[in-house]
Amino acid sequence: MEDNKKIQEENQQTRKLPMIPLRGLTVFPYMVLHFDVGREKSVNALEEAMVNDQLIFLSAQKEAEVNDPSPDDFYQVGTISKIKQMLKLPGDTIRVLIEGINRARIKEIKQEGPYLLVEVEEEANPSELVGDKDVEALMRSVLDGFEQYIDLSNKVSGEILMTVSEIEMPGRLADTIGANLTLKQNQKQEILEAFEPKERLETLYRILLEEIEILEIEEKINNRVKKQINKVQKEYYLREQLKAIQKELGEDEGVVEEVDEFRQKLAKLKLPKEINEKVERELDRLLKLSPASAETGVIRNYVDWIVSLPWNKETKDKLDIKESAAILDEDHYGLEKVKDRILEYLAIRQLSKTMKGPILCLVGPPGVGKTSIAKSIARALNRKFVRMSLGGVRDEAEIRGHRRTYVGAIPGRIISSIRQVGTKNPVLLLDEIDKLASDFRGDPASALLEVLDPEQNSDFTDHFLEIPFNLSKVMFVTTANSLSTIPRPLLDRMEVIQIAGYTDEEKFNIATRYLLPKQIKAHGLKDENLRISENALRDIINHYTKESGVRNLERQIANVCRKAAKRMIEDKLKLVRINPSNLKRYLGRPIYRYEFANKRDEIGIVRGLAWTPVGGDTLSIEVTPMKGSGKLVLTGQLGDVMKESARAGISYIRSRAESLNIEDNFHTNKDIHIHIPEGAIPKDGPSAGTAMATAVISALTNIPVSKDVAMTGEITLRGRVLPIGGVKEKVLAARRAGITKVLLPMENEKDMEDIPESVKRKIEFVFVEHMDEVLEHALKRGETNEN
Repeated sequence: MEDNKKIQEENQQTRKLPMIPLRGLTVFPYMVLHFDVGREKSVNALEEAMVNDQLIFLSAQKEAEVNDPSPDDFYQVGTISKIKQMLKLPGDTIRVLIEGINRARIKEIKQEGPYLLVEVEEEANPSELVGDKDVEALMRSVLDGFEQYIDLSNKVSGEILMTVSEIEMPGRLADTIGANLTLKQNQKQEILEAFEPKERLETLYRILLEEIEILEIEEKINNRVKKQINKVQKEYYLREQLKAIQKELGEDEGVVEEVDEFRQKLAKLKLPKEINEKVERELDRLLKLSPASAETGVIRNYVDWIVSLPWNKETKDKLDIKESAAILDEDHYGLEKVKDRILEYLAIRQLSKTMKGPILCLVGPPGVGKTSIAKSIARALNRKFVRMSLGGVRDEAEIRGHRRTYVGAIPGRIISSIRQVGTKNPVLLLDEIDKLASDFRGDPASALLEVLDPEQNSDFTDHFLEIPFNLSKVMFVTTANSLSTIPRPLLDRMEVIQIAGYTDEEKFNIATRYLLPKQIKAHGLKDENLRISENALRDIINHYTKESGVRNLERQIANVCRKAAKRMIEDKLKLVRINPSNLKRYLGRPIYRYEFANKRDEIGIVRGLAWTPVGGDTLSIEVTPMKGSGKLVLTGQLGDVMKESARAGISYIRSRAESLNIEDNFHTNKDIHIHIPEGAIPKDGPSAGTAMATAVISALTNIPVSKDVAMTGEITLRGRVLPIGGVKEKVLAARRAGITKVLLPMENEKDMEDIPESVKRKIEFVFVEHMDEVLEHALKRGETNEN
């Protein structure tokens, strides 16, 4: 062991040499290269080396940007080199040709100025392990790897492989190959710092394998990119050929340009990958088909629909609650429930950006402003508005579209409306949803189930498009006159908001604020040309209209405006005044009387209250007993439910005949005829049960019914009074008819919240649970009529 240490010490030699730190260069032994020297210290080192055997120590800088390197800025292992040639260039730069001799390690830095002088330790006679089988195998592996590297990189000449193949010394082989590889500086330095030849070969081989792996990946990437480029070039070339062929044949020259235009639009839309691929397939088919083919027009129409839809376009919501409330109040008087619901939606939109649009169903009689409130909602939200009428729609394809296999196929009206409005988040009004029908062409109501389901409509698929379109940001508003004709599953998907009829005071405010100014402007008049007094306007409401809404009121106001305009032209007037005294001149005789139909209390006549799709109404129920065999005659276009209520009332009266002072055998010796006037109008519902029973009892007992009382409620065989619906509409109808007392079921007391205070002040409400209470308030027991 001591002998080996002694031999190693003898092999090591120490020299003092001037040094040049190299920027971006690593010099290996046996390597010949030239480089330029410009820094003052480096020039001084060159001059010193030329004086001292032309030997110089070269080491690479760690960072090439450092201009004046310190000892920490360059590697400690470098190469002792011999200067072969020096050439001065313009600008105080010297070009030097050197040859690497041996690697060495800096032992000590003797001086840093005016040039670097270092003491280095070199391997004078490195042990070259010639004949070692492990080393021989390693050399062959390195040569194979270098050959593979040359094939992949195309940066090294094949002649170098022949040169290095003849090298027999392991260390020299590693240095020569390392000098010819395109490596990072730290990799080259790693090879340079391996003093032992075997270690040097192993390091080189490991680096070679890493580089080969990287080069193989690069080659795969390059081949893939090249293939794609070749495909694009091929397609371009074929398209240009196709253009030339079509031009020669005189066929449609615009197909290719049209397809290119479609592709540009498609790229701007940034659609999901599967939709893009589907459209691209259709465009490829369009290019292959003859322009004369019928399918060409189908594909062109299909792609045009897809690129025309607002896939990513949407308006920004106006989330200012106060401003939105002002807009809603400006457009509509009353309708507080609808306005509150919209403002709630705006408040939540400020807190949650991902909330889906609500699906509102506005239910109420005609003329109460259901359609116009939807426009105001759009205006308040700063969204676009589109209306789609469903009245009489009976074909499922109207909603979901036609399959493209049919001639003249188009998308459904939902997608058509979205395209028409140009944004993906409009307010979409589905008008008259209760008027949908169905036949052999399908059920449109069932097709709407997906549209109006917040959990499903994010992927609504039209039969024509066959690709999903997101409807979750659309705010759907539906309108209906009645809930009874809407299928239950469809109704379950909507948030129902009831809009009852207007009171006289509300009608007066609506006429003053909206209808009168609108009609004055529509008829070319100005405010100073027509003055309608307050009393005249109230007379129009009370004596010329009898409706829940204000549509007929607007017609009567328009009638006044027309007559006034005519009078202005004929009599050359600048101002026409309308008051109660001259109103008849413009509208004729009053159509309705604002009073109860009966001027006195009568036997067997009861005023009932009814709900209809066009609002509340009053029913005059008349009963006449006659000698007979106990038959029950019902006339007046009564429905099955109302007939059953009449029979239930008769059974109740028979069970209570003794306590009601009615003959026990009235059901065998008397026929009872129940009639409800206006026989041309169908009537149905259970809520006339109490009224019919009261009328029968009045007729059998000969006790009159108060003319000021109206009633509604369902009756049971035991005489209990059950709750009914449409309370507000019925109460407003009673108010219009001049009723001062209304009998309602006890369980409907909760509905009084919806009754306006102005109505509550003018009507006495009595809540009853049993027919005994109804009779107590309705019959005037102290009065009888023997006739």
